[in-house]
Amino acid sequence: MSLLSRLGGNQQEPNRHSAKGLQPIELNKSSNELWVRLHNHLVDELKKPAHQEKELEPLIQQLADAFFLSEANHLSFEEKKQLKQDVTHELTGYGPITPLLADPSVTEVMVNGPNLVYVEIGGVIEKVNISFRDDLHILRVIEKIVAPLGRRIDESVPMVDARLPDGSRVNAIIPPLALKGPTLTIRKFSEVPFTIHDLLRKHTLNEDMAAFLKAAVESKLNIFISGGTGTGKTSTLNVLSSFISTKERIVTIEDAAELQLSQEHVVSLESRPRNIEGQGEVTIRDLVRNSLRMRPDRIIVGEVRGAETLDMLQAMNTGHEGSLGTGHANSPRDLVARLETMVLMAGFDLPVRAIREQIAGALDLIVQQDRMRDGSRKITKITEVLGMEGDNIVLQDIFVYQTSKDTLGRVTGKFSSTGIRPYCYERLLMSGNQFLWKGEWE
Repeated sequence: MSLLSRLGGNQQEPNRHSAKGLQPIELNKSSNELWVRLHNHLVDELKKPAHQEKELEPLIQQLADAFFLSEANHLSFEEKKQLKQDVTHELTGYGPITPLLADPSVTEVMVNGPNLVYVEIGGVIEKVNISFRDDLHILRVIEKIVAPLGRRIDESVPMVDARLPDGSRVNAIIPPLALKGPTLTIRKFSEVPFTIHDLLRKHTLNEDMAAFLKAAVESKLNIFISGGTGTGKTSTLNVLSSFISTKERIVTIEDAAELQLSQEHVVSLESRPRNIEGQGEVTIRDLVRNSLRMRPDRIIVGEVRGAETLDMLQAMNTGHEGSLGTGHANSPRDLVARLETMVLMAGFDLPVRAIREQIAGALDLIVQQDRMRDGSRKITKITEVLGMEGDNIVLQDIFVYQTSKDTLGRVTGKFSSTGIRPYCYERLLMSGNQFLWKGEWE
């Protein structure tokens, strides 16, 4: 990408705030005008052929220092630093939110308006001292994100899903659908994928549950992770995928590529929306069907949400063991009900019993993950799908998270085994996994 394509157009006003944790300097009117002149000067300079092959950030710093020396030497060191930082973020990053995207403690960035920027830190949402100039400024940042991906956003296509180069998921929606102006939501993902040790450290589960899930993946049980929005389903799916053998061929299917698998033999597929002419759409269902012809040992679907559910269940029932996926649901029983509904979205008039038999035959385990009131994520249930009894699917909890309140009214809890021996226990043993859970299952 050329330098010119990475630069914004000439600006009219500077950004007045910096990232949370820094103390931004309030710029007066003359400094505002100086920021505009600096920005426009840098844009003009960076377009020159002599600068095309140079590294961008050091060059910006060098040109800014020369500009200050000739036209703004009266500014203090801190004022110069603030101006250079703001302009650098505008030219090389994504404007005012650039420091937030670089902060590893921030897991989500939400821009509701020019002066309404929120972040999620440790599962808790809070407002930060950052602002955009106006709605057009937000729109320019959105366009800068989606343009390299070949996407567009305007009145004819007023919402878009995209991703940043680091894999962070981006959703943007603009007027006329967003009544109060352009809205931008970025869900960040760690550059280093979570491991089971990270989940243990964060008390998302305990060691017994971790050992059981590891054995379940190694034994090729079909597992679905269910939970609400922002409960950490994708992170847990990433961790479970790390237990897959490096000798197996893995095909991942997602709306926006988020999974970060450590294995070498991985084929990553991503759906594609229709273009402006309404053509060219490739759905998750199309990719699931195609993956069956790719000789996969494991199929991992980032999230099932529609007609692809039927194809996924059929794949699980026809030899593609060890498949993994996620789905939105508030409990394992709710997930089963949602799967029934999503199968019907495939357009076939199937009897309910036939659908339930497909689900009972395909799924082995449901891992329920929830976000607590304090923002922490917990695996609240590991539930086994036992099969059919009459017209109903029988579920059995193996591990549960029991909540309580301490003397200060804070929510606490503990992980525990129900003591019931899983139906899949013999299958785990046959795969070479041994368990020492106080003899409860022996």
